[in-house]
Amino acid sequence: MTPADPLAIEAVPVAPDRFSAYAYSAAIAVGNLLFVSGQSSVDDDGATVGAGDFEAQGHQTFRNLRRALEAGGSSLADVAKVTIFLTDMAHIGAVVALRKRYFTAPYPADSLVEVRALSRPELEIEIEAIAVRRPPAG
Repeated sequence: MTPADPLAIEAVPVAPDRFSAYAYSAAIAVGNLLFVSGQSSVDDDGATVGAGDFEAQGHQTFRNLRRALEAGGSSLADVAKVTIFLTDMAHIGAVVALRKRYFTAPYPADSLVEVRALSRPELEIEIEAIAVRRPPAG
């Protein structure tokens, strides 16, 4: 947040940056809100983690979500809303288990959407989020 314009739109750098090549930001901060682009199970080297293993993909996706949130001055505990995209709604039980592991009460508002495909054919889950940014301690 800049003192001159508290509602300035600010790109949040997340390393490694796999997003700018596709003309979007991993996260955008506006005031005390953070908007995180869809995160999936792609690792730092650009490889898919857990192809064919939904649970492994889910854990990597949440690790990537956590990193983007922290880069923007937020955390998983500060998430107000998520949209979770699945390629198969049969994984809803695993999604509930992941939500219980990575989020705490009060749990974020959620939209759960089944889609035909994600950005890579082997991806089975993607999560985007809106979170509150906390001022730095001190």
